[in-house]
Order: sequence, then C-alpha cells, then structure tokens
Amino acid sequence: MGDFHPDAHVKGFAGSNLIALICNKFLPIISPTFFMQQMYKVFFQDRIVKLTDNFTKDFEQNYGLFYKFKNRKELSEILQFFELHTAINRLVIFHIDLIFLWEEFKKCFRYIEAAGGLVRNRKGNILIIKRRGKWDLPKGKAKKGEDIEETAIREVSEECGIPDLEIKSPLKPTYHTYRLDSEVVLKKTYWFEMACSGGNNLKPQLQEDITEAIWIDLNNIKMVFNNTFPAIADVLNESLPR
Repeated sequence: MGDFHPDAHVKGFAGSNLIALICNKFLPIISPTFFMQQMYKVFFQDRIVKLTDNFTKDFEQNYGLFYKFKNRKELSEILQFFELHTAINRLVIFHIDLIFLWEEFKKCFRYIEAAGGLVRNRKGNILIIKRRGKWDLPKGKAKKGEDIEETAIREVSEECGIPDLEIKSPLKPTYHTYRLDSEVVLKKTYWFEMACSGGNNLKPQLQEDITEAIWIDLNNIKMVFNNTFPAIADVLNESLPR
C-alpha cells in the first residue's frame, strides 16, 4: 500500500493528531519492555476503538488509525468521523494517562453499566440465549443501589428462568456502543463465571426479545461463534479452554 508517511493526516483533520497508518517500514526497533501496556477495547458493532498508554504493538501491526488525545472536543469529532467511515475498522487513541483518557472518553457518551454471566451446569455445558436472532449470554442493566454481583445473578435468573446460581469468579468486562434514539450509549458489562446446580427447565424472557435459552456442549460452541456479537466472542475466547 506504499510507504509510511508520519505527517499524512486524514482529510478533514489536518490540524489534529489523527494519523493514517499506511505502512510500518520505517518503525524503530523497540525494547521488549516497551510493549507492557494497559488498554480499553470498545466495540463499535464489529469495529474496535482501543484506548491505550502505549500503542506500539498496534502500530507495528500496521492496523487502523491512530490519534493522540488532545482534548475532548477533538476526541468527539474523531469518534463521529470513525462512526461515519465504516471502512475504517480500528481506531487507536493514545494518552500517557490512561485513567484520564478513559474518563474523557466516557464523557462523549451516555454511559451505563450492566452485568451478566457465563454459566456452566454440572455437565460443563454453557448457558446461551438467542436474542434478536443472535446467540448471546444473559446480561442486563444494573438497577440503582444494586451491587454488580446482584445485577448479574438477577439478570441471568430473569432472562433464563433459573434459580440456584453461584458466582465462581469475575471475568474481564467488555465495552460496546450502540445508538438509542439520538444518543450514542457506551455500555460496560461486568461478567462473572457462574455455576448452576439445576436449570433443567429454562424459560427465555420473551419480553426481552429472547426466543431461546439452551445448554450447549463445548463441542458445538462453533455454532455460537458463527452468529454472535464480537464482545460475546471475546468473553467466550477468554474463558473457555482452547
């Protein structure tokens, strides 16, 4: 695709810190210790925005657009640009203070929190639901005054009609965005690995657009990956044996 031009700014943002990454031909050799980093990964449907205090790995992979955070106004404009230009599959946002960057990023959205579970029964099968035509894991928004573990158990129980849930351990949270009327929502979902001693009579919560609730053997998990959301695929990939 040509050579990397560090000063090649995306059209419409000539005065900003948004860089079009074209090639990594001229990247310097980096010490391995430089790759240690923290980051947030936010799904915009099937595309990704990453927030990081070290974007070297992404830069070497020659993948996406890179923006060095300057201020929230410009960040909001960059996010609108990314939303409109669907051919761009990844946006990496950099700032040395990741906590500060995340707080500024959240202010660009209506922010909500939810919780759900990756539930196993005694046979080791996984509980999955079908919501609006896609395979999903049971989850839902937190109620005011409710701690996040209570949210997770309540939502799994309500969406699948099962009692006797036990939280075993927390899993990595996921982040995704969606449009709700004129607003763009950023949702953080806390996930927990759960165990269920019963669950023989699953009842999908139809009023939440859930049409199926089933136990699936791990040998058939490919069926889920073929028709699910990227954030759900992430939870499964992080949690299930390979």
